[in-house]
Amino acid sequence: MSKFRIPKPVSSTNKTIRFPNDVIDAVEEAIRGTECTFSAFVIEATRVALESLAEEELERE
Repeated sequence: MSKFRIPKPVSSTNKTIRFPNDVIDAVEEAIRGTECTFSAFVIEATRVALESLAEEELERE
């Protein structure tokens, strides 16, 4: 069994961005009934998009 360690907080910065209403509605529908927050969804989607861009860049090289 792994030893429990108290996690260190991740550094973060508050950013204000505007989303089109249809995107907000689609995200809220996707996370309805889950424990996922809007912010968590957007952060994960952004990470996946960045990974995809990095993979595409490697394929071009």
